[in-house]
Amino acid sequence: MLLTVVADYGTGDLAFAEVRQHLALLLPEADVTAVPVPPFDTVAAGFCVAQLALGEGPSDRIVYANVAPRRDRDEPRANNAGERLAAARLDSGVLVVGVNSGASLSFLAAEGVPVRAVRVADHGSQFRSRDVFPAALAALAGGDDSLLGEELPVGPPPKQAVAYTDGYGNLKTTWDEPPAPAGTVVRVRIGQAEASATVSDGVFEVPAGAMSFAPGSSGWNGRAFYELLSRGDSAAQIFGHPRAGTPVEIVS
Repeated sequence: MLLTVVADYGTGDLAFAEVRQHLALLLPEADVTAVPVPPFDTVAAGFCVAQLALGEGPSDRIVYANVAPRRDRDEPRANNAGERLAAARLDSGVLVVGVNSGASLSFLAAEGVPVRAVRVADHGSQFRSRDVFPAALAALAGGDDSLLGEELPVGPPPKQAVAYTDGYGNLKTTWDEPPAPAGTVVRVRIGQAEASATVSDGVFEVPAGAMSFAPGSSGWNGRAFYELLSRGDSAAQIFGHPRAGTPVEIVS
């Protein structure tokens, strides 16, 4: 069983190790891997969740997502309460368990996957993904759906925005159609930064030192998402390291 943890603890953080150890107690057969996203970044988390859940892989895999900024309510929260735990079983057999925060489950829900509440406490620990949620995850992984409750409302993912920054500094976006014919040089604005990019059919169909805006390596259900890639450089650095969810605009 492949179990991927998508969370904002930080690369190499103690929290990842603690969660992994706790999961090893409950699911000793699971091969656990970690995918970090920036702090409180539910857009990047949601994009990773959908890519891992809807992409190719073994049918018994699990995606466990925990990015919980506790922004669902602004008033003080008692007993470390936060957003609710939710789950989805895909037709492929893949199980997704994650906190229903921001866009964490939005990309999945946008594909018509029902997201249901998990009957487990939403409070009780600052570190719920270690202390509260794993037992429910293990039960669901074992096929016990008695914990599943009502279908939850999930908002849409951001359109034409930054979705995720990979280790090369490529900016994966939620654009899924070209903004202009292939070969057109467009001016792209992200936040306060602007740069020129060539719309192309492949991210490397530009010379060294140039930037492409082309279908990248991420996508699902026959849809490819566009990336900004600067050959020999970092698109993320050129655009000031924009946060996921920042609009990607074509200004000329």
